[in-house]
Amino acid sequence: MPIIQIKTEINSDIKTCFDLARNIDLHQDSLKHYNEKAIAGKVTGLIELGEWVSWEAKHLGFVQHLTSKIVEFDSPNYFIGEMIFGAFKSFRHEYHFYENENKTLVVGKFYFESPYGILGKLANVLFLRRYMKKLLLTRSCFLKERAELT
Repeated sequence: MPIIQIKTEINSDIKTCFDLARNIDLHQDSLKHYNEKAIAGKVTGLIELGEWVSWEAKHLGFVQHLTSKIVEFDSPNYFIGEMIFGAFKSFRHEYHFYENENKTLVVGKFYFESPYGILGKLANVLFLRRYMKKLLLTRSCFLKERAELT
């Protein structure tokens, strides 16, 4: 299963970073150019343990629908979302937060498995891993900007 890991050092406290990372509205703002919208479940505010959100967005030229649920949660140290419906065979997105002297290190780990067997693995190598890494970096940069303004 491929993994993408993004580490972002933010000049802000851990609680601010934690809350912004799980903020549905901030997520939508960070991915506006993909027309990403929360359309069902928790559609605004801070997502919590056991809550789910369904997203609609345009990725790779197609309108996609994806639903994820928060399956683990320990404020302000980490939360984990897993796909319960969507184009991937599976995915798990972990956010871990570490504070040191009013700076926070956010470590995002995105595990994903593509559908379609060998064709899915080929897609990972050719474009999907790179596409997902760019998307996750975009989100991380946006989170950093917002947290450092707070």
